[in-house]
Amino acid sequence: MKLIVGLGNPGLSYAGSRHNIGFEVVKYFAKLKKVVLKKEKGIKALSGKGDIGSGVVVLSLPLTFMNLSGEAVKLLLKKYRVALFDLLVVCDDLDLEFGRIKMRPSGSSAGHRGIDSVINSLNTNEFSRLRIGIGRPNEGIKTSDFVLSRFNRGEKADIPEIIDRAVACCSKWIEEGAACAMGSFNRKDIKK
Repeated sequence: MKLIVGLGNPGLSYAGSRHNIGFEVVKYFAKLKKVVLKKEKGIKALSGKGDIGSGVVVLSLPLTFMNLSGEAVKLLLKKYRVALFDLLVVCDDLDLEFGRIKMRPSGSSAGHRGIDSVINSLNTNEFSRLRIGIGRPNEGIKTSDFVLSRFNRGEKADIPEIIDRAVACCSKWIEEGAACAMGSFNRKDIKK
C-alpha cells in the first residue's frame, strides 16, 4: 500500500492559495480515480483508499495547519501500515520557478514548514516529495503573505496543466518509483 499526502491549510480562507497547491493536486487525483475523501477517525485528515495502478493507494489531506502536517502523516502511516519508501508528500515550493515540478526521494525541508513538520514527526527525511513551483514574491512582499496569496490571472490559466503534470508524476511514482518519476518530470524543459 502507498500513501500520497497533499499539504495545505484547511478552511475556505486558504482555498486556492499558493501554499495549498499540494491539496489541489491530491484532490484532483482523488476525483480522477473516484476516491472519496472522508474524515479519518482519530486523525485530523481527510483520506480515501482506492485501486490506483497496480496497487492500493491512500490519498490524504491533513486537516492540521501546514506547520503541524507531520502529526497527521505519522498517524496515517501507522493506521495503514505504510512503509516510509511508500510515502509521497506533495507541496508547494518557493525556490522553484512557477509551474515547474520536482520529485525527490529524500532530502531536507528547504525551509518548507510542512515538510519540516513531517521530517520532525517521522524522525527522518527518507520519504519522497513532489514539489510544485509557485515562484518567488516581488521585492517588498513578505514571503508569508505571498504563499497565502492566490495565483494571479495569468498563472491561474496554467494551473490545470500544472496539476495534470503533477498527477501524472504521482502516477509514475506509484508504478515505477521516485527515480523514474524524477527522470520523466524533473527536467527544466518540460515546465509547460
